[in-house]
Amino acid sequence: MSAGEKAKAKTEQAQGKAQEALGRATGDDRMEAEGQATKSKGDARQAKEKTKDAFKH
Repeated sequence: MSAGEKAKAKTEQAQGKAQEALGRATGDDRMEAEGQATKSKGDARQAKEKTKDAFKH
């Protein structure tokens, strides 16, 4: 996995988790859903990069 993409994936996952927690704490359903979406985007990016790495070797 390239370092830049790995960093992006981790950043998206962390931002999403934080946004989801903040939305849950404040009762803001929209913010919570956006956080889940961001976290899922990071998870998908990480999975894509792992798959690319698996087929490189």
